[in-house]
Amino acid sequence: MSLWTSLDPASATVDPGGSTTVRLRLRNTGDVVDEYRFEAVGALAPWTVVEPQSLRLYPGTTGTVRLEFAPPRIPDAAAGPHPYAVRITPTEHPEAVTVPEGVVTVTPFEEVRAELVPPVVKGRFRGRPRLAVDNLGNVKVTASVNGNDNGDQLSYDIRPGNVQIEPGRAAFIETTLRPRRITWFGSAEQRPFTLAVRRSGVTPLDVEGTYVQRAFAPRWLAACLGILTALALTFVMLWIAYKPHVSTAATEQLQQAGVSTLPPEPTLSPQAPKAPPAASAPPVAAAPQESETGDGGGSGQQESKPPQKAAERTAATAVRELAAEDPGGRHICYRVYVRDKGWTEPACDDAPAGTPGSGAQLTAVNVSASGTNGTTGGAFVPDPASTKGEGHYPDPWTNAADGVDHYFGSTDDDAPYLMGFSISVNRGKDAVCQSSYVHDDDWLGLACDDPTSGFAFTYVGTHDNKLWIEAVRLKV
Repeated sequence: MSLWTSLDPASATVDPGGSTTVRLRLRNTGDVVDEYRFEAVGALAPWTVVEPQSLRLYPGTTGTVRLEFAPPRIPDAAAGPHPYAVRITPTEHPEAVTVPEGVVTVTPFEEVRAELVPPVVKGRFRGRPRLAVDNLGNVKVTASVNGNDNGDQLSYDIRPGNVQIEPGRAAFIETTLRPRRITWFGSAEQRPFTLAVRRSGVTPLDVEGTYVQRAFAPRWLAACLGILTALALTFVMLWIAYKPHVSTAATEQLQQAGVSTLPPEPTLSPQAPKAPPAASAPPVAAAPQESETGDGGGSGQQESKPPQKAAERTAATAVRELAAEDPGGRHICYRVYVRDKGWTEPACDDAPAGTPGSGAQLTAVNVSASGTNGTTGGAFVPDPASTKGEGHYPDPWTNAADGVDHYFGSTDDDAPYLMGFSISVNRGKDAVCQSSYVHDDDWLGLACDDPTSGFAFTYVGTHDNKLWIEAVRLKV
């Protein structure tokens, strides 16, 4: 068996999202009729269409096969030259395989998207939004990030300032916003800002957000302080202006006292009655040692039983009560362990649990749900061994069935504080929503996991290694 092949052209170029065609010509130079089967191989094979897939040729005849290359506009279609081949297998002699080779060059394209999480941050002295930059192109992207706002009212601490992102990957940039002027009294002020993702030769990609700067104290407190100050000044002025006139008759008495130094003749006067003797305190009754029987024939010691300690009220206790009242409903209850204070009372269904604004650290969380087919999750704490100041999950994630107490973290005295924890219900098949109060910040916005998007859990807390959560809210 002999076969002649030719690719026209041998090298081609294609844009992602477009297509290009290469023609394969072949001639049966043998002396028997044969049928040939065609198969594309190489990195571009999934996006290659061969028509027809088989061809029957008589001796000395020529046929043409059409190869269409159509790589999609995705990061997997990497830019650059891609060798390819066509495996030709004759039916009569399947061992005599012919593989002509060629090259298709995929042109580069860039597509970058950025998202601010959350788009609105609140705080008195700073805010910490997180910028996610996705490289949806097929080449590596180098970008820098800077911030600006109208009136230069904010300063920006961006880490890292420059990133390199591989195709199909994302980079997360931590940003700290600080107002240049502190608002001591009044209402909250909204300060729009923009984070610009800059690349060489490309128009910057602007991502807009809002920083809500809260006042240190409400306006009514300033009015009260002004009134109190005015009253204090008025009192001081009146005190200074008022000079009481004091007169005394001591001078005349002293002059009379200088006439004679002899004591006057004593006069008899009735003796004053003596004070009655102090009443003595009533005797203290001694504790009974023995109790006599009714017939007087014997006595015995009566034992006193110590009071029984009330059972601890956990998250499972609270959620079972809700399940009894609402058998077909979905509920979640939770409580938190505050360092040096202990467990809080259980809260349920988006009610806050903890001490927001107190600065106290949480070291453990107790969760239990009903109607959700159980919970899954784990605690996220600071990592002392990290060289980047990042936290970690010290223990494997655990599961708990409905109505059973589920614990994240530790109640030991030296337990690390919780930066946060991850949680899901029904093994990630259903949604759970959460919000947390972060130290030196405020309540974060309500966020929910979306099982349809591939995120099978939600994270409660902060990613800043120097901060911790002070309170949480959950609902299902």
